[in-house]
Amino acid sequence: MGKIRILSTGGTIAMQKAVPEEGAVPTLTGAELSSRLSPGLPDIAVEEICNLPSAHFTLDFLWKIRTCAMAAVQDADVDGVVVTHGTDTLEETAFLLDLTIPSDKVIAVTGAMRTASDVGYEGLANLEDAIRVAAEPRARALGTLLVLNDEIHTARYATKMHTLALGTFQSPGWGPIGRADPDRVVIAYRIQHKTVLCDALEPKVALLKLGVGMEDDLLRCAVNAGAKGIVIEALGGGRIPPWWLPGISHAVSRGATVVIASRCPSGRIYDQYGYAGAYKDNRAAGAYFARGLNGQKARIGLMVALGKGAPENALETIFER
Repeated sequence: MGKIRILSTGGTIAMQKAVPEEGAVPTLTGAELSSRLSPGLPDIAVEEICNLPSAHFTLDFLWKIRTCAMAAVQDADVDGVVVTHGTDTLEETAFLLDLTIPSDKVIAVTGAMRTASDVGYEGLANLEDAIRVAAEPRARALGTLLVLNDEIHTARYATKMHTLALGTFQSPGWGPIGRADPDRVVIAYRIQHKTVLCDALEPKVALLKLGVGMEDDLLRCAVNAGAKGIVIEALGGGRIPPWWLPGISHAVSRGATVVIASRCPSGRIYDQYGYAGAYKDNRAAGAYFARGLNGQKARIGLMVALGKGAPENALETIFER
């Protein structure tokens, strides 16, 4: 078992109530968390990036985590990487790492739903499991993995499904890729992992969610505000009201890249309908389709694609693969 680099960023896994009657805040450092781990784990080295709830993260923070993770996997003395993270935006950071770090080494992202002051705090168990997964040879070449609640999920498919439950991270339509059992790490199936070279994120990417009867004023507002990309969480298999079609065509004509995701928690973007606003019309208007990605991940993917100098191939890799 080789050395594992832990990148500590805060979140509930690092929270406790300093004053009993007040709310929990991030106070535990990565080193303090590591000091409480069981014996017999691989050697670890801790790098403290920040100690914040992930709801406070900016795009600069996300890129800093990515930079540190990239440096860690390029270190010949490091066999795997663990990132401790708040669960609110964990899936977005994990997907950024998955998309932009070309390495067979495991990057395992973990967190907690209960604070260290709560009965049943699961943070240390999740951290130990993530360390074991990061050191597991059979988990290599699968991209970035989420390790929580004894389960292993891929960054592409996992999403936070419940505001409070310990088993909040699920992969709708696919299920976990494996488990961190007490005696071994089990990988049930494998996926093909692809990455995109990226020097920076394009920040001007909007995310809009469709509801019945919505006008397209927010879409046009995003275009007028200079959005370089727009992700629309559409209905069903990627359908929009017909009165949104001119707005999408206008956005594309103004140089914005439009990506259609679905507000459904699982399923591909596709339909066979012939009425206005269906799949064929969005394709004809110049939109891309976020196959298998929810809106928040599609936004990260579009930021990556547009942050690359020649985004066309990146768009195809991220959204059309």
